[in-house]
Amino acid sequence: MGRPKGNLRSSDKTKPLPQSASKPKAPSSKPTNKQANSAKLDDGSENDHPVRVSIAQRKAYQQKVLNTFQGFFNSVLSSENFTTILQEVKTALFNRDFDKAFGNEEYNEAYAARWSPTRALCYASVLDGIRPHLDELSRTKKAEDDAEVDNEANLRVVAIGGAAAEIVAFGSYLGQQDPPLSSSIALLDVAPWAGVVEKLRAGLATPPQISKYASAAIQAANTPIADLDRLAGVTFKQTDVLSLKKEEVSSLVGSTQPVLITLLFTLNELFTVGGMGKTTSFLLNLTQTVPAGSLLLVIDSPGSYSEATVGKESKRYPMQWLLDKILLETTGAWEKVESEESVWFRLSQDLEYPIPLEDMRYQMHLYRSCGKDDTG
Repeated sequence: MGRPKGNLRSSDKTKPLPQSASKPKAPSSKPTNKQANSAKLDDGSENDHPVRVSIAQRKAYQQKVLNTFQGFFNSVLSSENFTTILQEVKTALFNRDFDKAFGNEEYNEAYAARWSPTRALCYASVLDGIRPHLDELSRTKKAEDDAEVDNEANLRVVAIGGAAAEIVAFGSYLGQQDPPLSSSIALLDVAPWAGVVEKLRAGLATPPQISKYASAAIQAANTPIADLDRLAGVTFKQTDVLSLKKEEVSSLVGSTQPVLITLLFTLNELFTVGGMGKTTSFLLNLTQTVPAGSLLLVIDSPGSYSEATVGKESKRYPMQWLLDKILLETTGAWEKVESEESVWFRLSQDLEYPIPLEDMRYQMHLYRSCGKDDTG
């Protein structure tokens, strides 16, 4: 059965559902406001900075990513039980019962087929927008006594919370690097995403299915999103990051080379489900063990969607304010280098996918470790 054509953006204005979470004094340099995928803000006004269209925003590439999702989740999308399973996942998420929402592979595959495509494209666009920072991060310095050997590029990533959209986003980013960029990508989540990760890794390295009657030009252009060797360093570990001791956090991020740490639609859930104390402790352990020059990328729902309840009086605070309070004021060990409070990621018109997909709105904050910690 062919895929229905048409605009994938549905009239549903509900914000994208959260992925499972693992169970200020101003900084010295002002954050910049350059996002490749910035469009109209919530009030309909345009951002006041230049907009560069990233490859993740181009229609042909978006369709290629959607084809990858459909190719590996076709049986899920066409299942008679898909709507029922999806409703069960939505109900569990609404009740913040993440153990149930992401408790088995059937639920995870349904979630990945429904919500991960748009998120993967959004994340890939954000990564493209912060490319200068990632280029700097990936330059590995050789030992001083090995000065004759050229520096090699290697990107170290620790993605906390989530896996499906993340592996596709990083695969998309790595697939665009010329010359090739080696990588080490550790995906961590409290839910069992290993099976989905392996399917998507294979999908990223497989050319999407096209008609056998396609023209020679189309067939020649039908390349995989990323070569398999660029994804050889991808690993998944099922763990609750809030339960990790300082030594365990250090083993994840500690080395002589800076690392990119991502919290993509995860941090607000850590505050909400794990609590202020555990989440703060984790961020402090991260601060004390991460190599200087490392980057922390936080993406989450904007505005009131990302507020955490703190204290006996149940006061609500914006996630961004709490994060700045911990990283910039309490530790003094980070600087904020980019920040967007409300950005739309919009899908191209007339894409093909078996079910409707929505545009998504998000906030983005990028921090760089200064290599010092005032917490003692």
